[in-house]
Amino acid sequence: MTLKILTAALSAMLLSACAPAQTPQTVAPSAVAAAPAPQSDAPALWRVSDEDTTIWLFGTIHILPDGFAWRNPTIDAAIDASDTLILETITGGGQSDAALLLMRLGVSSDLPPIGERVDPELLPQLASMIARGPFPESFLNGLETWAASLMLVGVTLNDLGLDSENGVEEQLELIFQLANKPISGLETPAQQLGFFDALPEEAQRYFLSSVIDTPEDIQREFDAMLEAWRSGDEEAIATTFDDELALSEPLRQALLTRRNATWATWIGERLDEPGTVLVAVGAGHLAGDDSVQDFLNAAGIETVRVQ
Repeated sequence: MTLKILTAALSAMLLSACAPAQTPQTVAPSAVAAAPAPQSDAPALWRVSDEDTTIWLFGTIHILPDGFAWRNPTIDAAIDASDTLILETITGGGQSDAALLLMRLGVSSDLPPIGERVDPELLPQLASMIARGPFPESFLNGLETWAASLMLVGVTLNDLGLDSENGVEEQLELIFQLANKPISGLETPAQQLGFFDALPEEAQRYFLSSVIDTPEDIQREFDAMLEAWRSGDEEAIATTFDDELALSEPLRQALLTRRNATWATWIGERLDEPGTVLVAVGAGHLAGDDSVQDFLNAAGIETVRVQ
């Protein structure tokens, strides 16, 4: 199902950065450092640190229901203490630039019709999704398989009644903007779309098949993802966020494993600079096998879960 793969891999690339946020709360940084044990039943937060550097690792969910409460004193203390926010990517031009980039990379000639790129038993559900969405089948036929899949993500969001501009990243961005603190990304939107564009066709078709679902199944799976994230249940996060990635090794390597390894290298190098940084990436990157923490631990860098 698309949200599992999307949350594990795509981040806020297709989202703009102007969603409203809660008003930042002032909490003493010592509130985090003094915590004697990880708090359960809350979104997961880890700390990587040395003598003069602290890096908070916060697993996010990229799209939230309106009014969903996720902050608490521990998270707010990490936010308040951080000098810089690091996200998976920054979309300075918003949705329009991301859409133009997707069209530049994703349009090709001499492609088979979209219906020929899925198993026959999925055709009724595919037809239903196309009918519920804004893009006609003739338009999707001209897109590479990965790009057509991303276009269908909008149908999923509409089925769930979600706003693509309402997510944890958007709220964090506004908090740091109001505090005049710098924000940067681990990747560019072009790099992120490039991960999809470089996939072999077989993996692209697996991605397309995973996008196709009924509204009922989509809602049930999103509810499970949201609860796993809200409660900070690492095992449930690994299951609900990226279980389908395990069924396609090229997709998993491109969208999860290699990215996690690269980010772990960045974190290790960032420890050489003093300061406090909040790194907020999709929760699926911080749970299960080949997580960012796994790569950090392999490099001899300790991660401590504080919530």
